[in-house]
Amino acid sequence: MDRLTLRRPDDWHLHLRDDAMMRAVLPETTRNFARAIVMPNLVPPVVTARDAAEYRDRILAAKPTGSKFRPLMTLYLTEETDVRDLRAAADIGLITAVKLYPAGATTNSASGVRDFSKVRRVLENMAQIGLPLLVHGEVTDPEIDIFDREATFITRVLDPIRRDIPGLRVVMEHVTTRDAVDYVREGGADIAATITTHHLVINRNHILAGGIRPHYYCLPVAKREEHRHALVKAATSGDASFFLGTDSAPHLDTAKLQPCGCAGCFTATNTLSILAEVFEAAGALDRLEAFASLNGPAFYRLPPNEDRIVMEKGAPVAYPSSIATEEGPVTVFDPGMPLHWRVAE
Repeated sequence: MDRLTLRRPDDWHLHLRDDAMMRAVLPETTRNFARAIVMPNLVPPVVTARDAAEYRDRILAAKPTGSKFRPLMTLYLTEETDVRDLRAAADIGLITAVKLYPAGATTNSASGVRDFSKVRRVLENMAQIGLPLLVHGEVTDPEIDIFDREATFITRVLDPIRRDIPGLRVVMEHVTTRDAVDYVREGGADIAATITTHHLVINRNHILAGGIRPHYYCLPVAKREEHRHALVKAATSGDASFFLGTDSAPHLDTAKLQPCGCAGCFTATNTLSILAEVFEAAGALDRLEAFASLNGPAFYRLPPNEDRIVMEKGAPVAYPSSIATEEGPVTVFDPGMPLHWRVAE
C-alpha cells in the first residue's frame, strides 16, 4: 500500500501556548488537523469561562487565512473552580472538557489540585452533564519514583474518584504504561485514553542511554520498552478506548537546554508521518483512521470530520529540524527513523 485516504484527523491533546509562540506553532497543527483539544495551562491558567472565550478568540485570530481549524477549549480545574461558571460554559458549548493537573505534576501546573475533596462538587456536576475530565495521571509525591507515578495515580487517585462519582467521564491523557492501558481497556464506557506520537516511538533509553537527550524529555516520562510495546498494541488495535492526543508541547530551545530543562516534545509538524510508519510496521494501516479520526469524536460525542486527507508513501520526507519563533527556535521531534509517508498537498 502506498496511498491511504483518511477522514481528517483531530488532536485530542495539544499545547499551543500563547502570543508569539502560539502564532508560530499553530500552523503546524492547522495544516492537517480539523480540531484540537487545547490545554489550559497558560500563565495565568484558563480557569473561567471568560478566560476560555478570550483564549479561543486569540487562537482564531492567529490561525492561517482560509483555515477551518476549530479549537476545542478546556478549563483548568482548581480548588476554587466555580460550578455555575463551569456549567454555563458547558451549556453554551464554549468548553469541551475540564483538565485536572495534580499540583506540580508538569509544566505550569502549580495552580492544580492538591486536595481532591475540594473539587468533588465540581466533579459531581461534570458527571451530571457528561462533561469529560481530562487527567494528567501522575502523583507528585516525591517519595514515588518518577517511573512509577502513573501506576500509583491509578490506584491512589483515579480509581477512588471513579468509584465515588459513578458516571464521571474520564480521559486518561498521554498514557505511558501497560498498567494504564489495562486499566482503561477494562474500565468500561466512561473512560478512554489518549496516546502521544512520541510515546509510540521512544522509551527511556532514548532519553538517557549514551548521553542525555533533552528534546526527548517529556512528562509523563517515557518508560521501559515493554510499556512502549503495550502502547503500540493499544493504538493499533482498533479499540475505541484509545485515540490520538499528541501532547505536542513547544518550548524554546533555550528553555529545553538548561540544567533544569522543560518537559515536552514538539510533534505537531510530523505526527501523521510518524503514525503511518508505526501503524505500517504493526501491519495496521487499516486502523490508523480509527485511532486518528474516529475514536476521539465518538468518545466526545462529536461527529467525525467529513473532510478527507490523502497520505502517500515515497522517498523520505525532509521535515524542518526546528520551527522559528520571534524568540528563537523550537526543535521538531526527531523520531530517529526515515519517514516515508506524507500528507499529499
